[in-house]
Formats: sequence, C-alpha cells, structure tokens
Amino acid sequence: MRNPQFEITLALSKGKLFEPAIKLLQRAGFVRDPGLFNSRRLRFESDTQESFRFLLVKNSDVPTYVEYGIADAGIAGLDVLLESGAEVDAPLNLKIGHCRIAVAGRPEDAGKGYILQSQLRVATKYPRLTRDYFASRGAQVEIIKLDGSVELAALVGLADRIVDLVETGETLRQNGLAIHEIIGESTGRLIVNKASHKLKLAQINELIARLRKAVNENSAS
Repeated sequence: MRNPQFEITLALSKGKLFEPAIKLLQRAGFVRDPGLFNSRRLRFESDTQESFRFLLVKNSDVPTYVEYGIADAGIAGLDVLLESGAEVDAPLNLKIGHCRIAVAGRPEDAGKGYILQSQLRVATKYPRLTRDYFASRGAQVEIIKLDGSVELAALVGLADRIVDLVETGETLRQNGLAIHEIIGESTGRLIVNKASHKLKLAQINELIARLRKAVNENSAS
C-alpha cells in the first residue's frame, strides 16, 4: 500500500545525470528496480510504498518543470540551473556528474587577454553563463548559441573561443584544442519548487534527508 502522506513529483534528466541519479534514488529507497525506467514512457510511478512520481524531461528543461510547479523537485546539473536562471531552491549537492565549465580554444591563443583584443566570438550552449563571465572580465564578446558540438566552431573559424562542459578534456585534445580557463565546477543538484518547499515541507525535508544520507554513503564507499 502506498503512503498517501508522501506525494512528490520529481523531474529527472534523460541525459548523462540519469543513471547516477537513479542509483542515488535507489540507495535512498525511492526506487527499487532501475528496470522500471526501461521503456519509452515519460511518466512513471515509483515501485516503492511512497506515492512518488517521476517525469523524464530534457536536461535543460528540468529547472523549468520545477519552477512552474509541474514537478515538486528535480535533479539538474549546476550548469543547467545557472544557465536557466530559474527561481528554485537548491538545497543539496548530490555530487554526481562532476565536470568543469571551461573556456577553450586554440592552444596558441591561451593566455591572451580579452580586453585588448577586438570583439571575440564565443560559441557555446550556455549564452547566459558565457555573457556573465566575460562581462566580469571586462570583455565584450559576440555570443554564438549552438546546440551541437561546439568544438567544431573553433576548428572551422566560426568562433575564437568556446565555452563548454569538460570532463576529461580528451575531446578537446583530439580536436587540437586546449582549456584556457576554468569558469567553474558543476555537479548534479537537488532543486525544489519554492511553493512545494513550503506546502510539502515534511515530505521535502524527508526527501533531502534521505538523499543526503545516500550521498554520504556514496562518498564513503
């Protein structure tokens, strides 16, 4: 029998955070069998006693579903959260999907200042983060928004620099590019709708507590 006192809708990314997020939810007792998600459905009911619902959405859409209250909570990368500008709470670093947000380009351009150069063209999937970063450095840049592999933009001369997520840097190296600067670090975060955080305080607090315990167990193992 399901627990009617625990009704939460959680938005999950269909991207690289999906598998580590499911493992964390399994450790926390919100998922029993990961095979639950082996279908093309986009909505799932938990296979545990909690009245827990899952929505599978595009990575960049997780903050939107949470901000508008379609989901009470979600799991999203810090990069996606900052880029979205969504008004949500982010009470817990889940320590999954670690990567760096970096400025990259041709190796010979590394170390060159931005201010003295003519306006740079920067290709990225993260226009907000990129604009804010270069503005903080006093540089004016033309942002080129791309949805595919941004490395190609630097290779063919579409952009002078790129801003992208970097895990090992191997893709950059294989394409003759190099990291110039690290803007920041990104990991998966639990995000919560502000209204749900108040109206479902007990359930949200339990969600946070159980996930925090799972994160600590992951770190210790």
